[in-house]
Amino acid sequence: MVGKHGGTDDFQLYRYKPSLPAAVIFIVLFAVTTFFHVFQCWKHRSLFMIALIVGGTFEFVGYAGRAVSAHNTQSLNPYIIQTILILLGPSLFAATIYMILGRLIRRVDGEKYSPIRATWLTKIFVLGDVLSFLLQGGGAGIMSGANKGDAKNAQSKIDLGQKVIIVGLVLQVLFFGTFGIVAGVFHMRARKVAHIQALTVPWERCMHVLYATSVLIFIRSIFRVIEYAQGNKGYLISHEIFLYIFDSMLMLGVMVILNVSHPGELLDQRKRENPHHLLEERDVSRDPPAYQGNDTGYPPASNMPYVEGPKATTYR
Repeated sequence: MVGKHGGTDDFQLYRYKPSLPAAVIFIVLFAVTTFFHVFQCWKHRSLFMIALIVGGTFEFVGYAGRAVSAHNTQSLNPYIIQTILILLGPSLFAATIYMILGRLIRRVDGEKYSPIRATWLTKIFVLGDVLSFLLQGGGAGIMSGANKGDAKNAQSKIDLGQKVIIVGLVLQVLFFGTFGIVAGVFHMRARKVAHIQALTVPWERCMHVLYATSVLIFIRSIFRVIEYAQGNKGYLISHEIFLYIFDSMLMLGVMVILNVSHPGELLDQRKRENPHHLLEERDVSRDPPAYQGNDTGYPPASNMPYVEGPKATTYR
């Protein structure tokens, strides 16, 4: 039998009353960090961070949907908005992480130390992320259409939608695990290369940022797989606190970490186009003493030996 909210007697939009204060808090937090990312993207011309900004927008609009649902848990449209946008936002975060590593590898001229060429690395992982995104979005769309038709039809759509979402989330976990291995291999190899270690750009700090954000997204994806595998009656989906602990807070952490350690500072295109950036990046402390303090890379004239030239001959 189809319920008043558009599902079956077994399926409920919410098995609790959504918290309005919690939703408002995360609307504000995600909006602040997203708008700060817009400023940072403009400042550093970091166009590769646009996917993150779109993901952040998904998040605060999604929590706005939850805020509306707090007043009416039987309204379908706010439920659909929050379900789809909060589910899909992290896929855009993941795409950004993939692009950052590709640019970092090229920035330090380390393509030969990566198991996968930087150009292919970005294409492969972003393509996998897009596929995961489409599967999750498609599954959520199937579930949102479960309000049409009889109870049997509605339940079959709900079951199918959950399975499609699980496939998309598992794909995301697999790609993220593989990405972690590729990043780790590159990192270990690059640490042994003199010219990369000699650079003053904080490339290892950027690697640590990638590890931290990747772990947060990975944990969130595992949580979502378990949540959807348990079904609409599951323990995780029936308690709102788990959503805020294992999704909201973790994804906010990703956004804030990338605010504090913004990849644009390292991968600033204007700096790449500056012919003097190589001199700026050379760690002069590794040069012989006679060369230190000299931006030209050559010994100062005071340290050059004096050689007397031939005397001029006077002709009468």
